[in-house]
Amino acid sequence: MNAINSLSAQQLRRAASIKEQIDTLENELGNILGGTSGTGSGKRTMSASARARIAAAQKARWAKVKGGSSSGAPKRKMSAAARAKIAAAAKARWAKAKAQGRKSL
Repeated sequence: MNAINSLSAQQLRRAASIKEQIDTLENELGNILGGTSGTGSGKRTMSASARARIAAAQKARWAKVKGGSSSGAPKRKMSAAARAKIAAAAKARWAKAKAQGRKSL
């Protein structure tokens, strides 16, 4: 770090110029060799079989989540009498609210 502090402005400009030349040459070399020069920005590709395996595994996970939630017992149903009782209570609540001039419960 002390070496940079002791450089003159002209030396710093020269160092920056050399750095730019190095970067340009590295890019050219990467283009010639058909790849990127150490930047790690190359695009990765996945084979069709790998994609198929991943998709199948994900579908299996979702099937397990969606299908495994039920315990196998049939869904309970409310009797008609219970449904009528609940409906009557709701109608009574609304009648009371409307009598008070309210538009919501």
